[in-house]
Amino acid sequence: MPTFHDPSRRRFVGQCCAAVGATGLLSALAQLRVLGAAASLSGDYKALVCLFLAGGNDANNLIVPSDTTGYNAYAAGRGALALPRSGLLGVNVTANDGHTYGLHPAMPELQALFNQGRATVMANVGTLCFPTTKTQYNARSVPLPNQLFSHNDQQVEWQSSLPDRPFTTGWGGRLADLVNAFNQNNAISMSISLNGQNSFQVGGTVAQYSVNSTGAVALTGTATGTTTLAGVRTRAQSDLLAAQQPGLLETAFATETASAISDSALVTGFLSGNAPFTTVFPTTSLGNQLRTIARLISAAPQLGLRRQIFFARIGGWDLHDDQVVAGNTGTGAHANLLSDVSKCLAAFYNATSELGQAQNVTTFTASDFGRTFNTNGDGSDHGWGSHHLIMSGSLRGGRIYGRMPDWTINGPDDTGRGRWIPSTSVDEYSATMASWFGVSATNLPVVLPNIGRFANPNLGFLG
Repeated sequence: MPTFHDPSRRRFVGQCCAAVGATGLLSALAQLRVLGAAASLSGDYKALVCLFLAGGNDANNLIVPSDTTGYNAYAAGRGALALPRSGLLGVNVTANDGHTYGLHPAMPELQALFNQGRATVMANVGTLCFPTTKTQYNARSVPLPNQLFSHNDQQVEWQSSLPDRPFTTGWGGRLADLVNAFNQNNAISMSISLNGQNSFQVGGTVAQYSVNSTGAVALTGTATGTTTLAGVRTRAQSDLLAAQQPGLLETAFATETASAISDSALVTGFLSGNAPFTTVFPTTSLGNQLRTIARLISAAPQLGLRRQIFFARIGGWDLHDDQVVAGNTGTGAHANLLSDVSKCLAAFYNATSELGQAQNVTTFTASDFGRTFNTNGDGSDHGWGSHHLIMSGSLRGGRIYGRMPDWTINGPDDTGRGRWIPSTSVDEYSATMASWFGVSATNLPVVLPNIGRFANPNLGFLG
């Protein structure tokens, strides 16, 4: 792995000052605050990969209690959605509730990663303004996230980790703003999306850069050389962008467009040719996204990046019906989605291992919300708390993190129909990864302004 060196104080301040503008002052000041934490960032590379399951994953069937007492409680609440106990894929992890667990039968690849200590589950995590009990929820004695159970609102609140205020930036964007000064002459943004614009990577100074799962986004009808119509058109376009512009708006547009074209050419160059690994990825949307992320991780030294934040997304999780096949609940639309996730995450882990970067890459899932524990027939409805996957070579595996809910409809964790009150906040989940990424405890509130409301700013799942 290449060796990186901390920037000198003079170079660091210079980088920060270069970033200061009318919209970037606060972020630059935040970067100055991490000078005291520079030692934790020396000589390393790290990447954070957010995999967003758009629509609301039913994680009640992602991981299931497999002991007799736990499974009976699960089956009683799930009804027609319950997976057969005999089909569960056992995992060698411990939980603090005395139960044993198994994964959905469509996820044998993730089962192997669990048993190797490279993947695990964060139990019952969700958007919270403050720690909340059922009594407080019923009495509305603490503020609750805005528009609970709404797809659009909860997607934004998960990605911003600010469920009690209007959206301005995402927590991944604020994280990038804080640590970007430690990247070395970066040629492109450290925040790269493989699935279009998102709230997670919106920052104050660091802009998200979108690429396609098959390569860089480029203008159509352009070409190199001057002998073709496309080449002439490209040269004319370049001349127009380089010309002196009459106003600030025109100048900004020309500068940003020229920069985007340049970035596209640069990324295309890195992604052309053979991949620097032999791992074969599924040829699905998710497989293509994660394969491209692996290639961009391999290019980080040439791009001058010591920190990268990626965003991938797949939809289809809003399964109000056809979630399972009656009489064979281990199959159906949900099983197909989980199978894709399992195969693609395993391929991604293997590729990062080939690159010698598995311990430097953490992949985590996020989603709008969980689903109702009981069924509406052959599907489930919008819920709240949910279980999420974490995968990393730096994982402290062998256990389930957080607390599973009581699987009793109308029980102590249920707001109705098995909509679990989260026992872990998105803030705590995110702060654990931000700390691993190099953010000091002092500076966590820069990334996660509400973290002081919660008891566990580091849940300990990453070494």
